[in-house]
Amino acid sequence: MMEGESPHYVSREDIEELLSELEKLPGEARFGFFGPNSVTWRVNRESAIFLGAGRAALLQIAHPWVAASLIEHSNLRNDAIGRFHSTFRVIYTMLFGTRAQAVAASRQIYQLHAGIRGQLTHQHGEHYEANEINALRWVYATLVESAILAYECVLPPLTTSERELYYTESKWMAALFGIPAHALPAGWAAFARYTADMVESPVLVVDEAACMLGACVLSGVGTWVRPPRWYLALTAHWMPARFKADFQMPFGAEEAKAAERAARKLRLLYRCIPGILRFVGPYHEAKARLHGHPPGPITRRNNCFWMGQSRMLYSQLGDLQS
Repeated sequence: MMEGESPHYVSREDIEELLSELEKLPGEARFGFFGPNSVTWRVNRESAIFLGAGRAALLQIAHPWVAASLIEHSNLRNDAIGRFHSTFRVIYTMLFGTRAQAVAASRQIYQLHAGIRGQLTHQHGEHYEANEINALRWVYATLVESAILAYECVLPPLTTSERELYYTESKWMAALFGIPAHALPAGWAAFARYTADMVESPVLVVDEAACMLGACVLSGVGTWVRPPRWYLALTAHWMPARFKADFQMPFGAEEAKAAERAARKLRLLYRCIPGILRFVGPYHEAKARLHGHPPGPITRRNNCFWMGQSRMLYSQLGDLQS
């Protein structure tokens, strides 16, 4: 939360009211809350979005409530890829699933968050809960901002109207996490001011816990996959200056050149990647569903890479509405 703000916890009644409002949005249930003509599908189908995943994760754990939740209630310290998969199973189901799938995923994450609570012992016993709007808003903001940053690193920038529409659509995603529209900045310009203010705010603190979690994220702990040097350089390049130092991310002339070189090569090569590989599996699964087909073997393998399982959550619900 911003300095001086009081915590506001999301109740079961709150989340059900938000879901009820979402169901009133126009469109076919099988398209989900976004659909093939949305800017959301256009942006989030790109595997390049994960260029910003490290940045988003680090900014999230700079929030003490998020860091405490992850240390005490997750396996991030031992299994970074497992945490990655569990997160994106939910997110991709909300983005590319049917409305029934997205709603079921929303209720699941609310229930999971309901059990995440405790005390920040290093801050005079301050109480924290995962289902708190201000903390949820910051996590949501890092995902939205980092997605646009990564997308525009390799593809032509969105127009002003497209960016505004993407942000408007993102509020539906926020609602699935329990964040009401009135708790969000009105438009993209206000959203950009909010994120800039948060970065400079004393609310975000890279303490010992955050440093430990950051090291886990940057090392890919629990897997043989290690982030390549160019990815770490690009992540450092995109981090606000104060956090480069706080997370002990080296970024001298050599790293700056590596980041610049990576961005240049990615812009040249990325669009040459065939769509079956360039676009994430859940997008292909959604497209197959809209044509009345189950996902094929390549899509199922693609899903396993991004989500750790071959289909989105609650696929039976999606099949019933295809």
